[in-house]
Amino acid sequence: MIDLEDRQAIADSIFEAREAGARLGPACEIAGINVRTLQRWTNEADQIKADARPTAIRSMPANALSAEERAEVLAIANEDRFAALSPAQIVPALADEGRYVASESTFHRILRAEGQNTHRGRAQEPRPKRPPTTHTATSPTQVWCWDLTYLPTWVKGKWYYLYMVLDLFSRKIIGWEVHEDDDSHHAAMLAKRTALSEGIAAIGCKPVLHGDNGPTLKANTVVSMLAWLGISRSYSRPRVSDDNAYIESLFRTVKYRHGFPKKGFADLESARQWVNQFVHWYNHEHLHSGIQYVTPAQRHLGQDNAILAARDAVYRIARAKNPLRWSGRTRNWTPISAVTLNPEKDDVVAQAVNGKLMALSA
Repeated sequence: MIDLEDRQAIADSIFEAREAGARLGPACEIAGINVRTLQRWTNEADQIKADARPTAIRSMPANALSAEERAEVLAIANEDRFAALSPAQIVPALADEGRYVASESTFHRILRAEGQNTHRGRAQEPRPKRPPTTHTATSPTQVWCWDLTYLPTWVKGKWYYLYMVLDLFSRKIIGWEVHEDDDSHHAAMLAKRTALSEGIAAIGCKPVLHGDNGPTLKANTVVSMLAWLGISRSYSRPRVSDDNAYIESLFRTVKYRHGFPKKGFADLESARQWVNQFVHWYNHEHLHSGIQYVTPAQRHLGQDNAILAARDAVYRIARAKNPLRWSGRTRNWTPISAVTLNPEKDDVVAQAVNGKLMALSA
């Protein structure tokens, strides 16, 4: 876009060249424009006019949201139940209620226009992390992750220890305990109780249990218990802090969950009660972004296919009602077929997915 002063300078140089005997076409070409552009710049009085695009009054697009619809989107985003959630979590929750209000990008655009498109919730914005190590799961009870973390108490320097086991495919917390000390015996008993609750004795292919290189999870007591259960062991690479990223992400969710006591837990019983409530919320209420915003319990039971198919139907109906608001396909609600601890290795994921498809077709 060329402003009025530059237009006048270019036009004056072209007119001077023309008066000196130059042809109009070559003079415009040397100036970097064509004859048609010069004609468009000139009004009926042979004066150079300014570009009218910045001040042009444009009609409202036919597919634009009305003021009432924009207000509804903003009101929904600011409801108490959605105040700490991003549009990526709000939209699937509305779809589960059979409601389509607007797309995820529309929620972002309206929140940005209102100055509310900041990181929502207590947690800090996520930072980039390097990929973890290799293991791929195409169904529950194939790959488990586990670790332990500290829970603060009212007494400075004293901690409780939270042990957790996570199913990689479904993200469901399948085992947890809180203890006053860090002991390999607790880890061994947790592995045993988790194996019994998941019924791995009845399946032929036992899961792989991935953990870090800490002494608790590599102690002889734990190694012997896992060998007796038939569970394969897997450990993070030395000096690589994020090789067990899924369980670390879970611990981050624990400590930034609404209601987590900032000053610590008063006693062991209160810590266990809080973790029990968290596990119920995480498994049965939390719409997990890594598994297409279904709950871990739903995915663990194989219910995610029907839920995502219903969401897809909601979107197709919404598109049929207002086709002008859809420039392409509806949102992809295809279930996640494989989860890997090493997502940069696409060939490993593709091989696992193809193997699962071949097994289903056999």
